[in-house]
Amino acid sequence: MHFGLVLQTDPPASDVVALMRRAESRGFSHGWTFDSAVLWQEPFVIHSRILEHTERLTVGTMVTNPTTRAWEVTASTFATLNSMYGNRTVCGIGRGDSAVRVAGRPPATLARLGRAVTAIRDLAEGREAVVDGTALRLPWVRDGRLPVWMAAYGPKALAMAGELADGFILQLADVHLTAWMVKAVRTAAERAGRDPESVTVCVAAPAYVTGGTAPGDLAHAREQCRWFGGMVGNHVADLVARYGAHSAEVPEELTAYIRQRQGYDYAHHGRSGNPDTAFVPDAIVDRFCVIGPPEAHLARMRALRGLGVDHFALYAMHDAKQATVDAYGEHVIPAMA
Repeated sequence: MHFGLVLQTDPPASDVVALMRRAESRGFSHGWTFDSAVLWQEPFVIHSRILEHTERLTVGTMVTNPTTRAWEVTASTFATLNSMYGNRTVCGIGRGDSAVRVAGRPPATLARLGRAVTAIRDLAEGREAVVDGTALRLPWVRDGRLPVWMAAYGPKALAMAGELADGFILQLADVHLTAWMVKAVRTAAERAGRDPESVTVCVAAPAYVTGGTAPGDLAHAREQCRWFGGMVGNHVADLVARYGAHSAEVPEELTAYIRQRQGYDYAHHGRSGNPDTAFVPDAIVDRFCVIGPPEAHLARMRALRGLGVDHFALYAMHDAKQATVDAYGEHVIPAMA
């Protein structure tokens, strides 16, 4: 099982680079950043610095989208980084949330996302692709490789991830929902004639390591991670709008908690203390995130690995970034190697 660290690109960028270097030294294999150009600094500039100052870390977006950047620009950026640093990137991509909504645009359609997945990968690996009706190729690419991992929640998106993507990103760490979604992705891959095991499964969620099980420690960790239920709720709200609140196609365990959701201000997106996430109950925080002493994290990782999860990407948007990276390096990553 591999581990990645997910950060926002808040200034100063040097802090992001330093924490990624620390993560590599603690055994993390991947470094991920948000891609939301209005809310945070430009990630690809920082990716170049991360790659320059690490030796083995693979760097990627968690996640980009097919709307805010032209596909050939996305492909060329990844291909340039790969040419400079040796095929050490992954393109995580989804329909778009904060990056498009803060600019007054809707998320991309699934059809457009599917075309983007294929086009970006083909271009970055030196093959021809059709972008908005025009055949393009990056003639300077040599021996390029760009895995494209697709973020998904709903039935149609899960099927598309299985059919087209190199990896599937699930942004929550609930064991029951992970089992349901991994099965959906792998079933779709098999129906498409692909090897289901060839699709990398990445679970991405906040992790907060406490010193024990004291009520005060647990309560503080929950408050530091409650923002995540609000972020997931944005995507779940889209599913409810599309499939209905009681659809047989979407598990009740995923949709029930957003009934009290009343709005969302992206000014607080992905940050602890987000006032728009008060509707998220403790039970959802405990299920979607990984909170507690090291043994609790190990137990969750083993359960996820048993479901076929290959990669855990740890969101560190809280007040214990370094401590969590260090705790995973000492207690979790060696045990899961």
